[in-house]
Order: sequence, then structure tokens, then C-alpha cells
Amino acid sequence: MSAPVIYMDSAASTPLDPEVLDAMLPWLTNTASAGNPSSIHSVGRAARAAVDTARELVADLLGADFSEVTFTSGGTEADNLAIFGACAVESRNRRSIAASAIEHHAVLNAIHLLQERGWSVATAHPDKTGHIPPSAWESVVNSETALVTCMHGNNELGTIQDVAAAAAAAKAVEATFHVDAVQSLPWLEVNVRLLQCDTCAISGHKIYGPKGVGALYIKQGCTVAPQLVGGSQEREKRAGTENVAAIVGFGAAARLLKTRRLDDARRVSILRARLIESMTNTISGLQLHGEDPLLPNIVNFAVQGVEGPTLLMNLDREGICASSGAACSSGSIEPSHVLRALGFTNTEAAAGVRLSLGRGTTVEEIDRTATAITRIVERVRQR
Repeated sequence: MSAPVIYMDSAASTPLDPEVLDAMLPWLTNTASAGNPSSIHSVGRAARAAVDTARELVADLLGADFSEVTFTSGGTEADNLAIFGACAVESRNRRSIAASAIEHHAVLNAIHLLQERGWSVATAHPDKTGHIPPSAWESVVNSETALVTCMHGNNELGTIQDVAAAAAAAKAVEATFHVDAVQSLPWLEVNVRLLQCDTCAISGHKIYGPKGVGALYIKQGCTVAPQLVGGSQEREKRAGTENVAAIVGFGAAARLLKTRRLDDARRVSILRARLIESMTNTISGLQLHGEDPLLPNIVNFAVQGVEGPTLLMNLDREGICASSGAACSSGSIEPSHVLRALGFTNTEAAAGVRLSLGRGTTVEEIDRTATAITRIVERVRQR
């Protein structure tokens, strides 16, 4: 009998928590599943009440007001709504965007599209540790900047960014400030008041909720133009009938996260340290990418003389799920743009492997993973 699969890719997505599924089931079956939150009859009103309860739970998790949460189809749409929406209402003839070089593609590709439409983009570059220094934001933000966008926790390296420095640079020129907190939300407090952001993107499936749902925090007084038009759903910020079951699940996941996050982060941080120690002691030529402060669950590394895809394929054969970085880029042969931004060559950047622990990761899985990586490296090097 084969050993159970070890899932070491929680930065890409997480399994649905059983309590979240229980909360969703009534909205997937029976008459309740038919309810349109915009309908005025009893079934519609029940659906509206469920959506509003979930909105309260997500708002509470973020330290936001109920009215400041707009549900989306996920983190990508939330980032897109923030970026396109803010730029669409810019009325001061500012046509410049400032962003870091290590943003998620949901941000980078959005601003690249705006660049094709005539906007200029100023890029804040990381240092060798994977962090954007405050001076980098100061050098790219000026009186022409309409929008500054900064991720809270990097999805490939796990580096926690100095959001306060980016916020200060944005506020100094009265630019809209957007934070991508999709990757940090499971592990760090994401309080929008403390982050001093105008908009903030989060996602359900990163916190043991369902796929296909996310949210954008939009600060009261901040104007964001809708990118989906039709009905008046989500206070006319995002048209389309709400996915009630997914939103309910997102709310349940937010409620659970608020009670579990601190303990989860402490436990996973210990497991991560155990994994790193084991690999460091048994694998020569091991290079770790990114330096503290880091999210507690991500280990990004390369092994001298071993190609990243080779290591990943061998891990998969042994029932261990890992990735080379952003899951949405896994079908591409392009090297990691994050590692390239740190100064690595294309070959070096393509060698990176990401292991990301989750709420359910065990000591036994950590030890089995470390042993498997050591064995694979020895076998590849003997060829």
C-alpha cells in the first residue's frame, strides 16, 4: 500500500476545512440553493442575510467596516478591480503607477496592460534578501504617481514586505495605495487600518475556504470604478449574482482563521525550522532564498547541480506535492520573475523549488519530505 500523499503546496491553495463545508452545504442543496440575494421573496432574503453575515465576518477579520468589503471571484479579480478601478477614476492627469518587481502576476499583468494603454510604470526593486527597501519606494513615487501597489507577503519567497514604507511614500503624494494580502492573510494579522491602505485584496482558498471567491477592501471615501457592469450587486462595485455558497464558506473560513491563526503560525514555524535544519544537515550545495522577516510556512530553495523541474518531478513520484513558485505560472518554462528580480540568472531562477506548509502539516510529513529530497539529490548527482 502506497504512503499517503504529502501536500506541501499550501501557498498555492488549501483544502476545504470540514467546518467550512458544513456551513456551505445548506446553500448547495435544497430550496436555499436557489435563492438570489437580489430577490425580495423569503428565499432571496435568506440568501441576502447569509451574504451579509459572511461580509461581517470578513470585515471583522480585516478590521474593516461591513460596507468596505466587496466580494469578488478571487484574489486575481480583487487585484484587478483595485488597480483598473483606481486608475479609471484618476482625475488629476496622473498617469504613473509604482509597483515592486516581485508582485504576483495578478498585479504585474494588470499594470502591464495599463502600460500598453499609455500609463507609465515605475518599479521598486528588492535587495538580495527579497525585501523592498524604503529607499526604493521613495525613488519611484513622485507627484505623477496615481497608484502604489505593494504585496504584504511574497507568494514565492515568503518575504514579508515593509508595507508601512510603501504606504508612507503613497500618502506623501496622495496616491491611492493598494495592498495584495492574499498570501499573508493565513499567517499574519491583516488589519487594513494598520496597513494604511486604500484597497486590499484577499482570497478564500488560501485560508481553507472554497476556490472562486475573494474580496476587495475599499476604504470609505476611496472611489473604485467597477470592472464588471450589469446589476447593482455589491453596492454597484461588482455586478453579477453573488455566489452565495462560496461567500458563506469564505465567511466561515474567516471566522475560523481569526481563532486559529496565531497557533497555526507558531506550530508551522517550528515545523519549517525543522525542515530547513534537516535539509541543511544532509544536503550539500543547498541555497535558501529570502531572509527574515518571512512568512512561517514557505521554504524556497535550490540545490547545486539539480534542476528544479527534475526535483519536482521526482518528489511527485514519491507522493510529495511541491511547486516552483506561483502555481498560475507552473505551465510556463519562464524562470521565476521573483528570483530574477533578486539578481539570479535565468538558469538559477529556474532551479528554485517552493515547499509551503499548511495547517494540517505534521512532523512525520516534514521528516519524510526532507528524507525524500536528500535521497533524490543523491540519486540525481550520481547520474
